Amino acid sequence: MPNPVVHFEIVGKDGAALQQFYRDAFDWAIDSDNPMAYGLVAAQGEGIGGGVGPAMGPEPYVTVYIQVDDMRSALDRVKSLGGEVIVDITTIPGMVTFAHFLDLEGNLIGMVHSETPPAE
Repeated sequence: MPNPVVHFEIVGKDGAALQQFYRDAFDWAIDSDNPMAYGLVAAQGEGIGGGVGPAMGPEPYVTVYIQVDDMRSALDRVKSLGGEVIVDITTIPGMVTFAHFLDLEGNLIGMVHSETPPAE
């Protein structure tokens, strides 16, 4: 499949409590030892990796991230088809380049660049 789903995200008001919930409920190994306390869930066996942690905004959400080679072109195409860009292309140095958009039904979807940005 071109542009595969490569990451999921479950975030809310209390990221630490959510991380503990998913550890206990599903035996997930969650590594939140980073400055943002973002809990990384490694893909082990079947499935994709993801993250569990604090929300960047006031509302909790669950989303998936689609990997693309050209983020600007992909966002422009989303907009031309009626989607709405919520977070434009953003880079967290040494970690990820991402964007968020709403689809036609208001679902929050993430997009990530196919290459990890270089560490600064």
